Amino acid sequence: MIDIKLIREKPEFVKKAVQDKNRDELIVDQAIKFDENVRIIKGKLDNLRAESNTVAKEMSQKRSDGLIVKGRQLKEDIKVTETDLKQKEEELIGLLNQIPNPAFPDVPVGKDELQNVEVKKWGEIPQFDFPIKDHLELGKSLNILDFETGAKVTGSQYYYLYNEGVFLELALVNFALKLLAQEGFTPVITPDLAKSRYYLGTGYQPKGNEAQIYTIEGEDLGLIATAEVTLAGKHADEIIPENKLPLMYVGYSHCFRKEAGAYGQYSKGMYRVHQFTKAEIFIYCLPEESEKMHQYLLSMEEKIYQSLKIPYRVIQMCTGDLGGMAARKYDIEAWMPGRNEYGEVTSTSNCTDYQARNLNIKTKRKTGENEYVHMLNGTAIATSRTPIAILENYQQKDGSVIIPEVLREFTGFDIIKPK
Repeated sequence: MIDIKLIREKPEFVKKAVQDKNRDELIVDQAIKFDENVRIIKGKLDNLRAESNTVAKEMSQKRSDGLIVKGRQLKEDIKVTETDLKQKEEELIGLLNQIPNPAFPDVPVGKDELQNVEVKKWGEIPQFDFPIKDHLELGKSLNILDFETGAKVTGSQYYYLYNEGVFLELALVNFALKLLAQEGFTPVITPDLAKSRYYLGTGYQPKGNEAQIYTIEGEDLGLIATAEVTLAGKHADEIIPENKLPLMYVGYSHCFRKEAGAYGQYSKGMYRVHQFTKAEIFIYCLPEESEKMHQYLLSMEEKIYQSLKIPYRVIQMCTGDLGGMAARKYDIEAWMPGRNEYGEVTSTSNCTDYQARNLNIKTKRKTGENEYVHMLNGTAIATSRTPIAILENYQQKDGSVIIPEVLREFTGFDIIKPK
């Protein structure tokens, strides 16, 4: 949620930020009007309470029928005004939640992904002297991937993993957890369900064209789209001492996404599925350290893909492709030979204090003052997309797939052969 003080002090700045993220700036004017109304009602309530205190004091000195009637009326007026204030504050919060987090000044301005900016490339794109297969063909010939049974038992965009495919997924997770634990991140296995406060507070929507969350009927619960939700909720309503920051976690969970809408020809197979497992990186830090921490998260993601020796490029999102929560966001796109182009495998976002306001997470400064923390997230390994890059980049002429060297201690084998 955006800081209402920023809207009061810099309404034109906020309107420009809203426009840059392809949202309607009229929402800012609505928020300003609701804020003014809320402040008027608060002033009225303060006056009623002050008057009620005065009447109570007078009654303690000398009771009278007139004072009793007046006191009762004031209590009723206070009750009605408190109800009105609560309703108007909830409406204001609803409006503030529709106003996106302003992007940092140096984020490229653009309408959509076509205006995203390539920051760097790493690795050599492999050259094959044989007809290559995509991950679906490889998965079938290696007997490790089965979408047909997934569709039969559950529905489209679900799959079964078999044999070496199981060990490859677990190896990727173990590799990421070990690497990040050595860097000082605390490994966590989180629940796969969260209350609506937490998935809404981190920006995941259960309804509409962009619905992402599967909700549980009759329960205030939804299947999480990422461990970002549960890691963000971990410290909700807490005040974290300044000297305890940064807090760094790597969380493992299953992830569930409705993936509503059309995503084009390259979304087939494991690229866009309804369920997968993921290791998610999450940091709580002081506001003045969040930009440094964001670059650190990106470097950790790069370290993972460099260790796997998979060619990739880093993309900075333009304002129109940032989403509501992030002030800056980078994607790593791995080279995927089956589609003859790069495909997103990780994302890392600096959400500044936007999520912290939703979830009421603050730090206590050494001066004694409390301030909202900054919260950042990133993908370590998504086990739906990283295997695509491994299978397609490491395929051999005989149809086998070599296992990246850093994973072999976890898989126990160095090659997957056709069955």
